[in-house]
Amino acid sequence: MDYLNAFWVGGLICALVQILMEKTKLMPGRIMVLLVCSGAVLSALGWYQPFVDFAGAGASVPLLGFGHTLMKGVKEAVEQDGFLGLFTGGFQAGAAGTAAALIFGYLASLVFKPKMKK
Repeated sequence: MDYLNAFWVGGLICALVQILMEKTKLMPGRIMVLLVCSGAVLSALGWYQPFVDFAGAGASVPLLGFGHTLMKGVKEAVEQDGFLGLFTGGFQAGAAGTAAALIFGYLASLVFKPKMKK
Protein backbone atom coordinates (compact mmCIF):
# COMPACT_ATOMS: atom_id res chain seq x y z
CA MET A 1 0.00 0.00 0.00
CA ASP A 2 2.94 2.34 0.67
CA TYR A 3 4.04 2.12 -2.97
CA LEU A 4 0.52 2.80 -4.21
CA ASN A 5 0.14 5.90 -2.01
CA ALA A 6 3.55 7.21 -3.06
CA PHE A 7 2.70 6.64 -6.72
CA TRP A 8 -0.68 8.35 -6.82
CA VAL A 9 0.29 11.25 -4.55
CA GLY A 10 3.51 11.94 -6.49
CA GLY A 11 1.61 11.65 -9.75
CA LEU A 12 -1.08 14.01 -8.53
CA ILE A 13 1.51 16.60 -7.50
CA CYS A 14 3.20 16.32 -10.89
CA ALA A 15 -0.13 16.59 -12.73
CA LEU A 16 -1.17 19.69 -10.77
CA VAL A 17 2.18 21.35 -11.46
CA GLN A 18 1.89 20.48 -15.16
CA ILE A 19 -1.54 22.10 -15.27
CA LEU A 20 -0.08 25.15 -13.49
CA MET A 21 2.69 25.34 -16.08
CA GLU A 22 0.33 25.09 -19.05
CA LYS A 23 -2.52 27.29 -17.83
CA THR A 24 -0.51 30.20 -16.42
CA LYS A 25 2.19 32.44 -17.78
CA LEU A 26 4.51 31.66 -14.87
CA MET A 27 8.06 30.80 -15.87
CA PRO A 28 9.34 27.36 -14.75
CA GLY A 29 11.84 28.91 -12.34
CA ARG A 30 9.10 30.83 -10.58
CA ILE A 31 6.97 27.70 -10.33
CA MET A 32 9.92 25.87 -8.77
CA VAL A 33 10.38 28.64 -6.20
CA LEU A 34 6.64 28.61 -5.51
CA LEU A 35 6.75 24.86 -4.84
CA VAL A 36 9.74 25.04 -2.50
CA CYS A 37 8.24 27.97 -0.59
CA SER A 38 4.86 26.22 -0.39
CA GLY A 39 6.51 23.13 1.06
CA ALA A 40 8.32 25.27 3.62
CA VAL A 41 5.14 27.10 4.64
CA LEU A 42 3.14 23.87 4.90
CA SER A 43 5.93 22.40 7.01
CA ALA A 44 6.03 25.46 9.27
CA LEU A 45 2.29 25.10 9.83
CA GLY A 46 2.79 21.43 10.73
CA TRP A 47 0.70 20.13 7.83
CA TYR A 48 3.35 18.60 5.62
CA GLN A 49 4.79 15.95 7.97
CA PRO A 50 1.48 14.02 8.23
CA PHE A 51 1.32 14.19 4.43
CA VAL A 52 4.85 12.69 4.19
CA ASP A 53 3.90 10.02 6.73
CA PHE A 54 0.96 9.04 4.51
CA ALA A 55 2.54 9.28 1.06
CA GLY A 56 6.22 8.61 1.76
CA ALA A 57 8.41 9.30 -1.28
CA GLY A 58 5.41 10.58 -3.23
CA ALA A 59 5.41 13.63 -0.96
CA SER A 60 9.08 13.89 0.00
CA VAL A 61 10.70 13.66 -3.46
CA PRO A 62 8.98 16.55 -5.33
CA LEU A 63 10.05 20.16 -4.78
CA LEU A 64 7.40 20.54 -2.09
CA GLY A 65 9.36 17.95 -0.13
CA PHE A 66 12.57 19.94 -0.57
CA GLY A 67 10.92 22.96 1.05
CA HIS A 68 9.75 20.69 3.87
CA THR A 69 13.29 19.36 4.34
CA LEU A 70 14.71 22.87 4.48
CA MET A 71 12.16 24.01 7.05
CA LYS A 72 12.67 20.89 9.14
CA GLY A 73 16.41 21.54 9.16
CA VAL A 74 15.90 25.17 10.15
CA LYS A 75 13.59 24.19 13.03
CA GLU A 76 16.12 21.68 14.38
CA ALA A 77 19.04 24.09 14.00
CA VAL A 78 17.18 26.91 15.74
CA GLU A 79 16.45 24.59 18.68
CA GLN A 80 20.17 23.69 18.91
CA ASP A 81 21.97 26.88 17.87
CA GLY A 82 19.41 29.63 18.39
CA PHE A 83 19.31 32.53 15.94
CA LEU A 84 22.29 31.25 13.94
CA GLY A 85 20.25 28.15 13.07
CA LEU A 86 18.08 30.29 10.78
CA PHE A 87 21.05 30.57 8.43
CA THR A 88 22.65 27.14 8.79
CA GLY A 89 19.77 24.69 9.24
CA GLY A 90 18.56 24.63 5.65
CA PHE A 91 22.07 24.08 4.33
CA GLN A 92 22.70 21.18 6.68
CA ALA A 93 19.37 19.51 5.94
CA GLY A 94 19.53 19.91 2.17
CA ALA A 95 23.25 19.22 1.68
CA ALA A 96 23.04 15.50 0.89
CA GLY A 97 20.26 15.85 -1.68
CA THR A 98 21.86 18.85 -3.34
CA ALA A 99 25.27 17.17 -3.50
CA ALA A 100 23.74 14.01 -4.97
CA ALA A 101 21.91 16.02 -7.64
CA LEU A 102 25.12 17.83 -8.60
CA ILE A 103 27.23 14.66 -8.71
CA PHE A 104 24.72 12.61 -10.69
CA GLY A 105 24.03 15.53 -13.02
CA TYR A 106 27.75 15.82 -13.73
CA LEU A 107 28.07 12.07 -14.32
CA ALA A 108 25.10 12.16 -16.69
CA SER A 109 26.75 15.00 -18.61
CA LEU A 110 29.81 12.82 -19.12
CA VAL A 111 27.78 9.89 -20.42
CA PHE A 112 25.26 11.71 -22.60
CA LYS A 113 26.61 14.21 -25.12
CA PRO A 114 24.19 16.71 -26.71
CA LYS A 115 23.75 16.57 -30.46
CA MET A 116 24.78 19.71 -32.29
CA LYS A 117 22.17 21.30 -34.57
CA LYS A 118 23.34 22.00 -38.10
